[in-house]
Amino acid sequence: MPELPEVETTRRGILPHILNRQVKQVIIRQPNLRWPITPALIDELPGQRISAIKRRGKYLLLDTKLGTLLIHLGMSGSLRLTNSKTPPGKHDHVDIIFEDDGIMRYCDPRRFGCMLWDRTPIENHPLLNSLGPEPLSEDFDAEYLHRISRNRKLAVKLFIMNSSIVVGVGNIYANEALFQARINPKRAAGNLSLTRYGVLVDCIKQVLQSAIDMGGTTLRDFTNSSGEPGYFKQSLQVYGRGCLNCLKCGQLLKEIRLGQRSTIYCTHCQK
Repeated sequence: MPELPEVETTRRGILPHILNRQVKQVIIRQPNLRWPITPALIDELPGQRISAIKRRGKYLLLDTKLGTLLIHLGMSGSLRLTNSKTPPGKHDHVDIIFEDDGIMRYCDPRRFGCMLWDRTPIENHPLLNSLGPEPLSEDFDAEYLHRISRNRKLAVKLFIMNSSIVVGVGNIYANEALFQARINPKRAAGNLSLTRYGVLVDCIKQVLQSAIDMGGTTLRDFTNSSGEPGYFKQSLQVYGRGCLNCLKCGQLLKEIRLGQRSTIYCTHCQK
């Protein structure tokens, strides 16, 4: 699944190509994604100019004067920049065609993403209004995590993956950040001190920023807006390395399931 760094990479990739461009036409080949594509998109988006391209958690927000197009890439979705000379493939469900005939094409083999058009203030949208702070923002700090974790018995890995606590810390990056912070992912969130949360916050920010700088993680489905894979996978220290040697101490990494997600950690380094 594309996580925050992949979505941010996509945002940066499409921004110079569609910002301030006017939409000429919308073609919907398959309206049935996770939620049906808003029918009004075909009639109301054409003629509008993209005034801003934002990200909130894993959601892309394309602003216009009339409304906002909210996009989620789901499990396997991607946005590609192309033109009319490139015929759509089997899983290319939506084309947004611009005044210069450039096309932003939405591909989603599993159809678990969404494209929703909303003319109300987008921050009040049900998918966004309960999200926690952005992990790279000043609002996300040690004091915040320490305060809301008190008396919480939930494993710290699941705690930081909760989008109402903080957005965008997906499974890959939670594994990596906890390893860098030397924190056992099974530790109860309420048992961590303010000092250790300070280390964890720094590690979360560092891991996410590094992944963004490298264009995301190379997984089976993710490519950026130009079709190129990310390269952060080459820097992964624990994710995908279950039963291999820890890169810090040499002991075998342990792999378990937490919240139905693969969790890899070092029992020697992470306490």
